[in-house]
Amino acid sequence: MSVFNSSHYDDHELVSFCQDARSGLRAIVAVHNSNLGPALGGCRMFPYANDDHALDDVLRLSKGMTYKSALAGLPLGGGKAVIIGDPAILKSRDLLLAMGQFVNDLGGRYITAEDSGTTVTDLKIIAERTSYVSGVVEGGRFGGDPSPYTAQGVFLGIKAALAFKHGSDDLSGVRVAVQGAGAVGRHLIELLIAEGAIVFAADVNVKHCQLAQQSGAVVIPCDHIMGFDTDVLAPCAMGASLNAGSVEIIRAGIVAGAANNQLASNAQGERLLRRGILYAPDFVINAGGIIDVYYQRAEGGSTKTAAHLSNISSSLLEIFTQSEASGLSTVAIAEQLAEDIFLNGLRVRAA
Repeated sequence: MSVFNSSHYDDHELVSFCQDARSGLRAIVAVHNSNLGPALGGCRMFPYANDDHALDDVLRLSKGMTYKSALAGLPLGGGKAVIIGDPAILKSRDLLLAMGQFVNDLGGRYITAEDSGTTVTDLKIIAERTSYVSGVVEGGRFGGDPSPYTAQGVFLGIKAALAFKHGSDDLSGVRVAVQGAGAVGRHLIELLIAEGAIVFAADVNVKHCQLAQQSGAVVIPCDHIMGFDTDVLAPCAMGASLNAGSVEIIRAGIVAGAANNQLASNAQGERLLRRGILYAPDFVINAGGIIDVYYQRAEGGSTKTAAHLSNISSSLLEIFTQSEASGLSTVAIAEQLAEDIFLNGLRVRAA
């Protein structure tokens, strides 16, 4: 595989590979930009079809973390780790310890945290070999798991989108389709239903569907979710769900969800704009997790997380307003605002 030939390579500061024959670990860490501070991002474990797909994913995800932290007003850069393999089959204590050593050998250039395919318990094992871990705080409200805070941020972002598009953030009777009812999606479903939303959920995991149904959601087939007649579509599964085909069948007026890299390319952001669909850029609306992870390591702790989450709503409203005034897509506006922060230092948001 060639880093420089990847279409997702964006002058990344670091791309490091690890293969440990004893534990079976095959992993990649990418640091996109550290102008604002050390790179922090989750450690994802996934059965990629091939190594090139894993490389593309870690490059895209690490870049997204740079933009996410900048717009969230955090003194952090963007990084990500991926472990190649099915977590249900290949994950082991030895593999996680080897991952911890890999992170440690990078000397603090990358700080890891929970992501798809890894858990707080996994991160605690990784932390046996490195101090460059966040999201493992003892005694916290959710035991270090940032997922509920990601869901809370998305929930606030949905309300901001409703307020901008319809003049009210009242969720009573609002129809929301949630794609992916896992770690973040299930918490989002509970928040939405608690405020009177009518929620439809789809997930490939039967257990996730059962939990969503128990929370009051209506479970629908996965292949129906993108074109389902609803007010809000909330992608909370894997990335690139908004591609050239799917953006043409969306019937929701708002797309606002937790998944990273929802757009297959920025062209889909332009298409959503032309179709009159309000898109909440994923690296803005799903920042609740990184905000919580940051405060788990910072002075003051997670007690500051809730107050900082309000930045998500204000950032989205600014982006929506500028998009409407300029005719540019919301993702184009969001990227420019982020670059003004981490490249040009034009603005620093107070926490």
